[in-house]
Amino acid sequence: MKYFVHPSAVIDEGCSIGDGTKIWHFSHVITGAAIGKNCNLGQNVMVAANVKLGDNVKVQNNVSIYEGVTCEDDVFLGPGVVFTNIINPRSAISRKEMFKPTTIKKGATIGANATIICGNTINEFAFIGAGAVVTKDVEAYALIVGNPGMHTGWMSEYGHRLTFDNNNFAVCPESEQEYVLQHNTVKRVK
Repeated sequence: MKYFVHPSAVIDEGCSIGDGTKIWHFSHVITGAAIGKNCNLGQNVMVAANVKLGDNVKVQNNVSIYEGVTCEDDVFLGPGVVFTNIINPRSAISRKEMFKPTTIKKGATIGANATIICGNTINEFAFIGAGAVVTKDVEAYALIVGNPGMHTGWMSEYGHRLTFDNNNFAVCPESEQEYVLQHNTVKRVK
């Protein structure tokens, strides 16, 4: 075993956990979950069956990642993030065959206490603000805030708000990476 599991955590048989991953207090990883390398699962995290977490995913305290959720590499899930997997749940009606998949693409950040309604894709390096409610797909590099979540700007791969000039170019103040905005889509200039 080349990963760390706190003694209070429960790891069911039949999970895949990558090297360098750390799973902290009172967390539960359920049979069939796949967790990549160098991930960090904070206190009281639940990872359900068939959930896939890529490499270097950071999951803060009190997050339940339900079946149907896939997080690609370098995703950040803030404290108390909420995922759903059924649009119209009812206690007395089983709808497990109706789970809607949710995908969080590489490098995306989801802020504390945000809610992600199932069936949506949050694209690369998108930034979901604390407490936002995501009800539809999110463009790459988009900044989403509020309830319902509204697109209010663009973010760099380093997590800084981008300010575009008259030629639709922006530079990240930390990395000095350049970005271009065309047809309401942001791309990093390589």
